[in-house]
Amino acid sequence: MKLIPRLMLGLAGAVALAMPATAQTKWNLPAAYPSDNFHTENLVQFAKDVADATGGKLQITVHANASLFKAPEIKRAVQTGQAQIGEVLMSLHENEDPLYGVDVVPFLATSFDQARKLWAAQKPVLEKKLASQGLMLLFAVAWPPQGIYANKEINSIADMKGLKWRAYNVGTARIAELVGAQPVTIQAAELPQALATGVVNSFMSSGSTGYDAKVWESLSHFYDTQAWLPKNMIFVNKAAFDRLDKASQEAVLKASQVAEDRGWKLAQEKTKWYTDQLAAKGMKVLPPSPELKSGFEKIGEQLTQDWLKKAGPDGQAVVDAYRKAAM
Repeated sequence: MKLIPRLMLGLAGAVALAMPATAQTKWNLPAAYPSDNFHTENLVQFAKDVADATGGKLQITVHANASLFKAPEIKRAVQTGQAQIGEVLMSLHENEDPLYGVDVVPFLATSFDQARKLWAAQKPVLEKKLASQGLMLLFAVAWPPQGIYANKEINSIADMKGLKWRAYNVGTARIAELVGAQPVTIQAAELPQALATGVVNSFMSSGSTGYDAKVWESLSHFYDTQAWLPKNMIFVNKAAFDRLDKASQEAVLKASQVAEDRGWKLAQEKTKWYTDQLAAKGMKVLPPSPELKSGFEKIGEQLTQDWLKKAGPDGQAVVDAYRKAAM
Protein backbone atom coordinates (compact mmCIF):
# COMPACT_ATOMS: atom_id res chain seq x y z
CA MET A 1 0.00 0.00 0.00
CA LYS A 2 2.88 2.36 0.80
CA LEU A 3 4.26 1.71 -2.66
CA ILE A 4 1.29 3.28 -4.49
CA PRO A 5 1.55 6.76 -2.90
CA ARG A 6 5.29 6.71 -3.54
CA LEU A 7 4.71 5.82 -7.17
CA MET A 8 2.11 8.57 -7.44
CA LEU A 9 4.47 11.13 -5.90
CA GLY A 10 7.24 10.02 -8.24
CA LEU A 11 4.92 10.35 -11.22
CA ALA A 12 3.76 13.81 -10.13
CA GLY A 13 7.37 14.90 -9.73
CA ALA A 14 8.27 13.62 -13.17
CA VAL A 15 5.30 15.45 -14.70
CA ALA A 16 6.24 18.67 -12.88
CA LEU A 17 9.81 18.44 -14.17
CA ALA A 18 8.59 17.78 -17.70
CA MET A 19 6.07 20.63 -17.76
CA PRO A 20 8.42 23.61 -18.24
CA ALA A 21 10.02 21.89 -21.23
CA THR A 22 6.70 21.24 -22.96
CA ALA A 23 4.54 24.18 -21.77
CA GLN A 24 3.80 26.60 -24.59
CA THR A 25 3.03 30.31 -24.32
CA LYS A 26 0.99 31.92 -27.10
CA TRP A 27 1.03 35.63 -27.86
CA ASN A 28 -1.13 37.60 -30.31
CA LEU A 29 0.49 40.44 -32.24
CA PRO A 30 -2.02 42.79 -33.93
CA ALA A 31 -0.58 44.79 -36.84
CA ALA A 32 -2.20 47.42 -39.05
CA TYR A 33 -0.68 46.65 -42.46
CA PRO A 34 -1.21 44.00 -45.18
CA SER A 35 0.53 40.64 -44.94
CA ASP A 36 2.78 41.44 -47.92
CA ASN A 37 3.90 44.81 -46.51
CA PHE A 38 7.58 44.72 -45.51
CA HIS A 39 6.75 45.71 -41.91
CA THR A 40 4.43 42.72 -41.57
CA GLU A 41 6.90 40.38 -43.26
CA ASN A 42 9.52 41.56 -40.78
CA LEU A 43 7.15 40.81 -37.88
CA VAL A 44 6.46 37.30 -39.20
CA GLN A 45 10.21 36.66 -39.37
CA PHE A 46 10.59 38.07 -35.85
CA ALA A 47 7.93 35.63 -34.60
CA LYS A 48 9.72 32.76 -36.35
CA ASP A 49 13.06 33.78 -34.83
CA VAL A 50 11.49 33.78 -31.34
CA ALA A 51 9.85 30.38 -31.88
CA ASP A 52 13.13 28.90 -33.14
CA ALA A 53 15.19 30.37 -30.29
CA THR A 54 12.76 29.11 -27.64
CA GLY A 55 12.30 25.67 -29.18
CA GLY A 56 8.62 26.49 -29.77
CA LYS A 57 7.93 27.48 -26.17
CA LEU A 58 6.85 30.99 -27.21
CA GLN A 59 4.58 31.21 -30.23
CA ILE A 60 3.67 34.65 -31.60
CA THR A 61 0.80 34.92 -34.10
CA VAL A 62 0.85 38.04 -36.30
CA HIS A 63 -2.64 39.37 -37.18
CA ALA A 64 -2.12 41.56 -40.27
CA ASN A 65 -4.19 44.34 -41.86
CA ALA A 66 -5.95 45.48 -38.64
CA SER A 67 -7.81 42.15 -38.56
CA LEU A 68 -7.64 41.81 -34.76
CA PHE A 69 -7.72 45.47 -33.69
CA LYS A 70 -7.89 48.68 -35.70
CA ALA A 71 -4.64 50.67 -35.71
CA PRO A 72 -5.67 53.28 -33.09
CA GLU A 73 -6.86 50.47 -30.75
CA ILE A 74 -3.68 48.36 -30.75
CA LYS A 75 -1.73 50.18 -28.05
CA ARG A 76 -4.66 50.12 -25.64
CA ALA A 77 -5.30 46.44 -26.39
CA VAL A 78 -1.72 45.56 -25.38
CA GLN A 79 -1.91 47.79 -22.29
CA THR A 80 -5.04 46.00 -21.08
CA GLY A 81 -3.76 42.51 -21.92
CA GLN A 82 -6.25 41.82 -24.74
CA ALA A 83 -3.11 41.21 -26.82
CA GLN A 84 0.36 40.56 -25.47
CA ILE A 85 2.41 42.40 -28.10
CA GLY A 86 1.63 44.89 -30.86
CA GLU A 87 2.88 47.12 -33.65
CA VAL A 88 1.59 50.61 -34.30
CA LEU A 89 2.54 53.75 -36.21
CA MET A 90 4.18 55.84 -33.50
CA SER A 91 2.68 59.17 -34.50
CA LEU A 92 -0.88 57.86 -34.12
CA HIS A 93 -0.45 58.67 -30.43
CA GLU A 94 0.86 62.22 -30.79
CA ASN A 95 -2.31 63.57 -29.14
CA GLU A 96 -1.42 61.54 -26.06
CA ASP A 97 2.15 62.85 -26.00
CA PRO A 98 3.88 65.05 -28.63
CA LEU A 99 7.06 62.96 -28.33
CA TYR A 100 5.32 60.19 -30.30
CA GLY A 101 5.21 62.62 -33.23
CA VAL A 102 8.72 64.04 -33.51
CA ASP A 103 9.51 61.76 -36.46
CA VAL A 104 6.68 63.29 -38.54
CA VAL A 105 7.77 66.91 -38.16
CA PRO A 106 8.32 67.82 -41.84
CA PHE A 107 11.93 68.22 -42.96
CA LEU A 108 13.41 67.60 -39.49
CA ALA A 109 14.88 64.22 -40.50
CA THR A 110 14.66 63.42 -44.21
CA SER A 111 17.06 60.50 -44.77
CA PHE A 112 17.49 57.06 -43.23
CA ASP A 113 20.71 58.14 -41.55
CA GLN A 114 19.02 61.20 -40.02
CA ALA A 115 15.95 59.19 -39.04
CA ARG A 116 18.11 56.63 -37.21
CA LYS A 117 19.84 59.43 -35.27
CA LEU A 118 16.47 60.97 -34.41
CA TRP A 119 15.30 57.57 -33.16
CA ALA A 120 18.37 57.26 -30.93
CA ALA A 121 17.48 60.63 -29.37
CA GLN A 122 13.76 59.82 -29.06
CA LYS A 123 14.01 56.24 -27.81
CA PRO A 124 14.97 56.77 -24.11
CA VAL A 125 12.07 59.20 -23.60
CA LEU A 126 9.54 56.84 -25.18
CA GLU A 127 10.87 53.85 -23.22
CA LYS A 128 10.18 55.76 -20.01
CA LYS A 129 6.73 56.86 -21.19
CA LEU A 130 5.69 53.33 -22.23
CA ALA A 131 7.08 51.81 -19.02
CA SER A 132 4.78 54.09 -17.00
CA GLN A 133 1.85 52.50 -18.88
CA GLY A 134 2.89 48.89 -18.27
CA LEU A 135 4.46 48.53 -21.72
CA MET A 136 7.99 47.69 -22.81
CA LEU A 137 9.42 49.01 -26.06
CA LEU A 138 11.08 46.30 -28.15
CA PHE A 139 12.08 47.96 -31.42
CA ALA A 140 11.10 50.42 -34.13
CA VAL A 141 11.36 50.42 -37.93
CA ALA A 142 11.13 53.38 -40.31
CA TRP A 143 8.95 53.74 -43.38
CA PRO A 144 10.37 55.02 -46.68
CA PRO A 145 10.36 58.83 -47.06
CA GLN A 146 6.99 60.54 -47.47
CA GLY A 147 5.71 62.07 -50.68
CA ILE A 148 2.46 63.59 -51.97
CA TYR A 149 -0.14 61.58 -53.89
CA ALA A 150 -2.73 63.50 -55.88
CA ASN A 151 -5.09 63.27 -58.85
CA LYS A 152 -3.66 66.39 -60.50
CA GLU A 153 -0.44 68.38 -60.97
CA ILE A 154 0.82 70.12 -57.84
CA ASN A 155 3.45 72.75 -58.56
CA SER A 156 3.01 74.87 -55.44
CA ILE A 157 1.33 74.85 -52.04
CA ALA A 158 -1.51 76.90 -53.59
CA ASP A 159 -2.39 73.94 -55.85
CA MET A 160 -3.30 71.88 -52.76
CA LYS A 161 -6.17 74.12 -51.75
CA GLY A 162 -9.49 72.27 -51.70
CA LEU A 163 -8.04 68.76 -51.96
CA LYS A 164 -9.75 66.02 -49.94
CA TRP A 165 -6.65 65.08 -47.96
CA ARG A 166 -6.21 61.81 -46.11
CA ALA A 167 -4.88 62.50 -42.60
CA TYR A 168 -3.53 59.73 -40.37
CA ASN A 169 -2.07 61.70 -37.48
CA VAL A 170 -1.87 65.20 -35.97
CA GLY A 171 0.89 66.33 -38.34
CA THR A 172 -0.83 65.36 -41.59
CA ALA A 173 -4.10 66.95 -40.40
CA ARG A 174 -2.20 70.17 -39.59
CA ILE A 175 -0.60 70.21 -43.06
CA ALA A 176 -4.09 70.06 -44.57
CA GLU A 177 -5.15 73.07 -42.52
CA LEU A 178 -2.08 75.10 -43.52
CA VAL A 179 -2.47 74.46 -47.27
CA GLY A 180 -6.27 74.84 -47.33
CA ALA A 181 -7.07 71.16 -47.95
CA GLN A 182 -9.90 69.25 -46.28
CA PRO A 183 -8.49 66.67 -43.80
CA VAL A 184 -10.24 63.30 -43.58
CA THR A 185 -8.97 60.77 -41.04
CA ILE A 186 -8.37 57.44 -42.79
CA GLN A 187 -6.21 54.57 -41.50
CA ALA A 188 -4.10 52.47 -43.88
CA ALA A 189 -6.44 49.46 -43.95
CA GLU A 190 -9.33 51.73 -45.07
CA LEU A 191 -7.38 53.73 -47.65
CA PRO A 192 -8.09 51.68 -50.81
CA GLN A 193 -11.86 52.01 -50.33
CA ALA A 194 -11.60 55.70 -49.44
CA LEU A 195 -9.69 56.34 -52.67
CA ALA A 196 -12.04 54.21 -54.78
CA THR A 197 -15.12 56.01 -53.46
CA GLY A 198 -13.64 59.50 -53.68
CA VAL A 199 -13.71 60.14 -49.94
CA VAL A 200 -10.12 61.36 -50.40
CA ASN A 201 -8.22 62.36 -53.53
CA SER A 202 -4.81 63.15 -52.08
CA PHE A 203 -2.54 62.22 -49.20
CA MET A 204 1.03 62.19 -47.97
CA SER A 205 2.68 58.86 -47.32
CA SER A 206 5.43 56.51 -48.42
CA GLY A 207 5.81 54.62 -51.67
CA SER A 208 5.03 51.52 -49.63
CA THR A 209 1.55 52.70 -48.60
CA GLY A 210 0.78 53.81 -52.16
CA TYR A 211 1.79 50.42 -53.50
CA ASP A 212 -0.23 48.55 -50.85
CA ALA A 213 -3.32 50.67 -51.64
CA LYS A 214 -2.93 50.26 -55.45
CA VAL A 215 -3.11 54.02 -55.57
CA TRP A 216 -2.60 54.09 -59.37
CA GLU A 217 -6.20 52.91 -59.75
CA SER A 218 -7.42 56.28 -58.39
CA LEU A 219 -4.63 58.87 -58.49
CA SER A 220 -2.19 60.01 -61.15
CA HIS A 221 0.76 61.82 -59.51
CA PHE A 222 3.37 61.11 -56.83
CA TYR A 223 5.72 63.90 -55.75
CA ASP A 224 8.80 62.55 -54.00
CA THR A 225 9.15 65.32 -51.40
CA GLN A 226 11.02 63.11 -48.87
CA ALA A 227 9.41 65.15 -46.10
CA TRP A 228 9.94 62.73 -43.18
CA LEU A 229 10.37 59.05 -42.31
CA PRO A 230 7.71 57.91 -39.82
CA LYS A 231 8.28 54.82 -37.69
CA ASN A 232 6.33 51.85 -36.42
CA MET A 233 7.05 50.79 -32.85
CA ILE A 234 6.70 47.28 -31.47
CA PHE A 235 5.98 46.92 -27.77
CA VAL A 236 4.99 44.20 -25.32
CA ASN A 237 2.78 44.06 -22.24
CA LYS A 238 5.39 44.15 -19.45
CA ALA A 239 3.48 41.72 -17.22
CA ALA A 240 3.31 39.20 -20.10
CA PHE A 241 7.04 39.63 -20.70
CA ASP A 242 7.81 39.19 -17.00
CA ARG A 243 5.92 35.86 -16.96
CA LEU A 244 8.38 34.39 -19.48
CA ASP A 245 11.35 32.39 -18.26
CA LYS A 246 14.74 34.09 -18.50
CA ALA A 247 15.82 32.25 -21.66
CA SER A 248 12.61 33.22 -23.49
CA GLN A 249 12.98 36.86 -22.42
CA GLU A 250 16.51 36.89 -23.81
CA ALA A 251 15.27 35.30 -27.04
CA VAL A 252 12.64 38.06 -27.47
CA LEU A 253 15.18 40.82 -26.85
CA LYS A 254 17.75 39.32 -29.22
CA ALA A 255 15.14 38.77 -31.97
CA SER A 256 13.98 42.37 -31.47
CA GLN A 257 17.43 43.78 -32.17
CA VAL A 258 17.78 41.58 -35.26
CA ALA A 259 14.30 42.63 -36.46
CA GLU A 260 15.07 46.33 -36.00
CA ASP A 261 18.28 46.11 -38.05
CA ARG A 262 16.61 43.95 -40.70
CA GLY A 263 13.55 46.25 -40.89
CA TRP A 264 15.57 49.43 -41.44
CA LYS A 265 17.62 47.69 -44.12
CA LEU A 266 14.44 46.46 -45.84
CA ALA A 267 12.89 49.94 -45.77
CA GLN A 268 15.97 51.43 -47.39
CA GLU A 269 16.25 48.69 -50.03
CA LYS A 270 12.57 48.91 -50.99
CA THR A 271 12.31 52.71 -51.22
CA LYS A 272 13.34 52.89 -54.89
CA TRP A 273 11.53 49.63 -55.70
CA TYR A 274 8.22 51.11 -54.54
CA THR A 275 8.57 54.29 -56.59
CA ASP A 276 9.64 52.23 -59.61
CA GLN A 277 6.49 50.14 -59.21
CA LEU A 278 4.29 53.27 -59.05
CA ALA A 279 5.87 54.49 -62.30
CA ALA A 280 5.49 51.08 -63.93
CA LYS A 281 1.76 51.16 -63.10
CA GLY A 282 1.41 54.44 -65.00
CA MET A 283 1.77 57.06 -62.28
CA LYS A 284 3.83 60.21 -62.85
CA VAL A 285 6.62 60.00 -60.24
CA LEU A 286 8.21 63.43 -59.99
CA PRO A 287 10.50 65.49 -57.76
CA PRO A 288 8.81 68.50 -56.16
CA SER A 289 9.18 71.77 -58.04
CA PRO A 290 11.44 74.39 -56.38
CA GLU A 291 8.30 76.37 -55.48
CA LEU A 292 6.59 73.36 -53.88
CA LYS A 293 9.75 72.40 -52.00
CA SER A 294 10.21 75.95 -50.73
CA GLY A 295 6.58 76.08 -49.60
CA PHE A 296 6.92 72.83 -47.70
CA GLU A 297 10.15 73.94 -46.05
CA LYS A 298 8.31 77.01 -44.68
CA ILE A 299 5.52 74.75 -43.42
CA GLY A 300 8.18 72.50 -41.89
CA GLU A 301 9.71 75.41 -39.99
CA GLN A 302 6.30 76.43 -38.67
CA LEU A 303 5.36 72.87 -37.66
CA THR A 304 8.72 72.38 -35.93
CA GLN A 305 8.09 75.47 -33.81
CA ASP A 306 4.48 74.39 -33.14
CA TRP A 307 5.71 70.95 -32.08
CA LEU A 308 8.42 72.33 -29.79
CA LYS A 309 5.84 74.51 -28.00
CA LYS A 310 3.67 71.45 -27.36
CA ALA A 311 6.53 69.12 -26.43
CA GLY A 312 8.19 71.48 -23.95
CA PRO A 313 11.63 70.85 -22.41
CA ASP A 314 11.58 67.08 -23.17
CA GLY A 315 10.90 67.77 -26.83
CA GLN A 316 13.58 70.44 -27.03
CA ALA A 317 16.07 68.03 -25.42
CA VAL A 318 15.26 65.34 -28.02
CA VAL A 319 15.65 67.77 -30.94
CA ASP A 320 18.87 69.20 -29.50
CA ALA A 321 20.34 65.72 -29.00
CA TYR A 322 19.36 64.77 -32.54
CA ARG A 323 20.81 67.92 -34.10
CA LYS A 324 24.06 67.43 -32.19
CA ALA A 325 24.33 63.82 -33.45
CA ALA A 326 23.43 64.87 -37.01
CA MET A 327 26.12 67.58 -37.23
